[in-house]
Amino acid sequence: MTGVDREFERYFAALDRSGGQDRCYLCRRAPVDVKAFFGFDEDGHPTKAQEFGIEDVVLEESDIMSYRGLRPICAVCQLNLDAIFMLDEEAELQAVLKQMREEREKLWPDSDRPPQQD
Repeated sequence: MTGVDREFERYFAALDRSGGQDRCYLCRRAPVDVKAFFGFDEDGHPTKAQEFGIEDVVLEESDIMSYRGLRPICAVCQLNLDAIFMLDEEAELQAVLKQMREEREKLWPDSDRPPQQD
């Protein structure tokens, strides 16, 4: 089996595990959104290549999404979590997740929302 075949196998297995969703499990970004976040177009070419002199740089699909885990994860979320772990803030992350789960109304009170216009 070639490397390309293995990547396709991983990709389709991950899609099966995620119910056919080719999006990051955490932030729901699609691969094209991740590319745009890093300044690349859908084909993986820099959107401001001439401005920054990086015409030879091409972003590969494998650089933006990982399909090797339980669910697809994007590079943005991986970098964010890497930073949290490097700062030794796992306890804070757990506390934030708990607050998001158990105190949603405190984080998003109705009184802070502007009145709906009909």
